[in-house]
Formats: sequence, structure tokens, C-alpha cells
Amino acid sequence: MAGREDGVRQAGAGGADTSVWAQELLDHLRPNGRDVGRVVAWLADAVRGTASLRDDTGTLLTGTWPDLDDSLVAAVAAGRIASAAWEGQGRHLRLVRVAYPNPASAGVIAVARETPFDRRASDMITHTVQVIELLLKASETTAAGHRLAQATSDLRLAILQLLMVEDTVSARRVAAGLWPGLLDTDTACVHVVESPADERDRLAEECLAVTGERALVVLCPAVDEHVIVVTPGEDEAGELRSLIGPRPRTFIGGSARQSLARTATAYGQAVSALAVAHFRPDKAAVYAERTHPERLIDPAPLRGWAARLLHPLDTLAHHTRAELLATTRLGLEFTAVSAAKVLGVSRNTVRARMERVEGLLRTDFSDLTARAVVHLALNTQVSLADAPADDRTSQESPASLCDLLSGPAMHTWAQDVLARLDQDSRDLRRTLRTWIAEGGNAERAAQTLGVHAQTVREHVRSAEPVLERQLLAGGSDLYEVVLAHLAVGDLDQPALPATKPGLPDSLVHR
Repeated sequence: MAGREDGVRQAGAGGADTSVWAQELLDHLRPNGRDVGRVVAWLADAVRGTASLRDDTGTLLTGTWPDLDDSLVAAVAAGRIASAAWEGQGRHLRLVRVAYPNPASAGVIAVARETPFDRRASDMITHTVQVIELLLKASETTAAGHRLAQATSDLRLAILQLLMVEDTVSARRVAAGLWPGLLDTDTACVHVVESPADERDRLAEECLAVTGERALVVLCPAVDEHVIVVTPGEDEAGELRSLIGPRPRTFIGGSARQSLARTATAYGQAVSALAVAHFRPDKAAVYAERTHPERLIDPAPLRGWAARLLHPLDTLAHHTRAELLATTRLGLEFTAVSAAKVLGVSRNTVRARMERVEGLLRTDFSDLTARAVVHLALNTQVSLADAPADDRTSQESPASLCDLLSGPAMHTWAQDVLARLDQDSRDLRRTLRTWIAEGGNAERAAQTLGVHAQTVREHVRSAEPVLERQLLAGGSDLYEVVLAHLAVGDLDQPALPATKPGLPDSLVHR
């Protein structure tokens, strides 16, 4: 066998026997047979002796290392001598240097047998070393590729986390190095693609492929089944949906188009749409097909009310305010653990930030009505951020939360939503109202109603398809139902100073 491109060369003689062992050795270079330990074991069997390998740190990788002079081994490893032979105590020993991908390091292979090494055995050792060197180089290349892929994935996550806290300047700066032009846009959509966890990595690769890396593709740090995709362009969304059809148990939810600074809001919308996608034949859904409470209220007084409610945050530095608002938006939509993973901080940090917001707004987020009202203010801030100013805001007296919720459109919407529950003989409406009043705690609601906690959970779960909203999972769907109860007067308004203008804080803050 003449010289080969894979670096293994056959000696010029040996006939059929040489061809047999050479082919066996070459088989270890096949993709399904690349294992250094197996190659060393094959060599030991081929020479009818023993073989062992130490790496460049002196660690034994495979086999049983013979009792040898350390200085001799060091000389071979350092390249001062290419190989060494030793005979004594009824055995013959060969030491050969094994070059590592890093030229400054090398391992040593030791082969021993009872008979002297003939030309055939020497050729086997020489070529085996060449095969091991190729396998080590391939392994290092593969490992380097994995490290690069992990670093790239981490960088994409870091960019997403910067967008989540509204630091678009830093996000663009980080992205520019590897993906020039990726975030050269003022707006984008967020999509969340869901698949079985063991298929997520492949799905993420396909998302990158179909978007031509014109989208930010991130493995969700909070949910093992989710891939988060920020799509600046319109075409990428269609490309993503093309992946869903042929893949079973795969769904996609997309947000409305938002400014990059509202990525956290868009992410919440995409997760909400994903829940709807599970019930769609095409397994895809886009947020905003449904009428939401903030769209039923006169925007001018609504924006003024939201500004007053969130005003205590305006005294903070811009970065701190953005950080607190982004954390609160996610913390109101998801659990503290999930929000922490998405933001790349600890759950204690999420809780501390939300407690700070609670303190500034003088409210209690364990109260579901308070959470719903603050959520309404945050949504208003996002949806009306770019709306033109209205002179009525300064001319009219400030509107209270009661004023906003008692408008004709809002009141009619609330009645229509809750009336759906009246068709069930189990009085789902009473159970749901009590459960909300008890902060979503089934045990406390059960005590108030005089039923079992499991009954409360079953009633709430039964209300979900009737209302077409997820309730037990919390988040936007639940807050809409809470606002509906507030609008029809089935629940007391929360203790928030800015919700009742013109009254001293002490009179409205319990």
C-alpha cells in the first residue's frame, strides 16, 4: 500500500499478511470506530503482547503502564529521542513518542512482549502511532468546534439578555462583531419555537439555516423545549413556520412587532401565542388577534394614569429603571426561576428587584389584583409609548382606575367574558372570583368556599377553555380575567396610591 492522504503508510513489503493488519488498523479511522483505547488494545493483540498510552500530562489513558525509568520516558516525550527499546527480565519493550495537536506536548506509547520485535511488529507500532496522532488531532478539532459552538450560543444568549433589559446599544455592539447588521433595525418580532427537548439542538440549527443567520436564535435558558428567535425582518417568520409542518410535536408562537427595547414584552407575547398554537391545526399562532383590555380604554386618560402609577420609578437612573421594569414584566408573566434564567441572574435577584418595585409603588404583588393593575400600566407604557400626546391629558382631571374600567366598551367586554362562566352549573364564576381574591391559592379559596382544594383547581381548570385563557399558569391571560372582575365590580380594587387621584396616599394605601 502506497502513501495515503490520511497519513498512514504501509511498509513496502509484507504481502497478504501486511494487507490484513493494515486494513484492520485503517478501520479504526472510520467515523464509527474512532477510539484511541480500542486502537491501543488492537495493537496489543496484534503484536501478541501488551500496550499502554500516557498523555502529555503523564496520565495513563489506557492499558497497564510498565515499571520504567521516568527519565527515559521523559526523554521520549520531550522528543530528545524519538523512540527507545529495552530488553530484560524475559521481555522486550518499545517506547514511542505520540505527537499531540499542540506541538509543545506529546504522549508516550509503551509496547511489551516476550519475543523480540521483528519488522512486522515494528511496522505495526509505527503505523499505530500515526493513527493515534490522527485520532487525537480529529478529537481536538471536534472539541474546538464544540467550544466555538458553545461560545457562539452563549454570545447569542448574552445579546438577548441585553435586549431584555432594554440595553439595545450594548446588544448591537456585541452583535456587530460576529453578525454585522443583525440588529440594524428599530423593531423586531420574537418567536418561541417548541419541540421535544431531545430535538431542540437540531431544531435550533435548522432555525439558523432557514433564516440565513439573519435572526437571533437562542436556546431558551428557562425551558428546555424552547428556542427563542428574534426576527428583525418579515421573511424570517415565514421561514420559521415552514419548519413546523413536517415536525410532530413542534409549535411556534409569534409576537406583534415591537421596538427592540420592548423585547421582553415581545417575548411574553410569543409565549402567550405559543399556548394558543397548541390548539391550532397548523400548530402556529401570532399574538394580538384577541381584544385586550388596554385597547378598550380611552388612550389619553389611560396613558396619564399609567404614568402616574409608574412615576416613582422615574426618579431612578435610566439603566436601573429599565432593569427593574424588564424584570418586573417577566416576573409578572412567569415564575421567578424562569425569569431569572431568561435574564441570566439569580432568582433572588429577580425577587429583590420586584420587591424594590413593590416598595416604590407601595403595593403587594401577592395580591393578584395589584399584579393585574401594574401589568396593565406596564402594557400601556409599551403600547402607547409612541402615540402622539393628547392635550386632554393636561386639561382634564386625572382619571382613576375605577374611571378607566367603568367605560362602556370595557364594561361590556368584561360582562361578555365572565358571562361565559354562567352556563356551568358548578358556579365556576364564584369559584374563580374567590380563587383570585385569595391570591390564586387553592387551599385558602377552598376554606372560604367550604370545598376541597382539588375541587377549586378543577373548577379553575374547567374555566380555562370556556374563557379561552390560561389561568393556572398565571401571566397575561389571568390578569385580563382579573381586570374583567374589577370592571364589573366583582373584586375590590387593589391598594395602589396612584389609582385614586386627589386622595391622600394614606386613604388609599392599605
